[in-house]
Amino acid sequence: MKEPDEKKIAALVKKLLVELGEDPERDGLKRTPLRVAKSLAFLTRGYRQNLKAVVNNAKFASGTNHMVILKDIELYSLCEHHMLPFYGRCAIGYISKGKVLGVSKLARIVDMFARRLQIQERLTEEIADAVMEESGAEGVGVVIRAKHLCMMMRGVEKQNSEMTTSAVLGSFRSDEKVRSEFLSLIR
Repeated sequence: MKEPDEKKIAALVKKLLVELGEDPERDGLKRTPLRVAKSLAFLTRGYRQNLKAVVNNAKFASGTNHMVILKDIELYSLCEHHMLPFYGRCAIGYISKGKVLGVSKLARIVDMFARRLQIQERLTEEIADAVMEESGAEGVGVVIRAKHLCMMMRGVEKQNSEMTTSAVLGSFRSDEKVRSEFLSLIR
C-alpha cells in the first residue's frame, strides 16, 4: 500500500475544522491539519507493513517444544467505528516445533496489526494467525486486555470498563491443560 498523501489529508482536516465551527487560520490551529495528517499516517502504518518483512527471517532453531510466552506488550490502536484510540496489553504464548521467533518480532507483529483501524476481536485473531503462520507452532494463544476511549469519553462513558479478548489455535484450543497453563502464566 502506498504512503498516504499528507497534503490531501491536511486539506480534509482543515475542512473538518471549519465544519466543527473552528477557524483553521487561528494561531493554535494553523499547523494542526498537517500535524493530524502526520499523526494519522503514523497511527495507520500497519497497512503499509507485511508479515514477512516484519519477522525478517528472525526464526531460530530450538530443540525444545516448551511454551514460550511474552506478556505485557503495550498496544495502541484506533477503533474502526469512531477512529478513537483503544489501548492495552497483549500476551502471546506458543509451543514451538523446532523453531522460535525472535522475541522482538512478537511485539512487532502486535504493532503491525494494531496500527490499522481495528476492532479488538479481529486484532486478537490476526496476531494469533500471524504467530502460528510464522512460527509453525504446535499451538498459539493470544489475550488482549484493552480500554476503549469510544466507551470512556463518549457513548456510555464508562471509564473503568476493560475488554478482554482471546484467540487460541492448535494445541491451545484442543488441549485444556495447555490452555490452562497459558492462562495461569499470563495472570
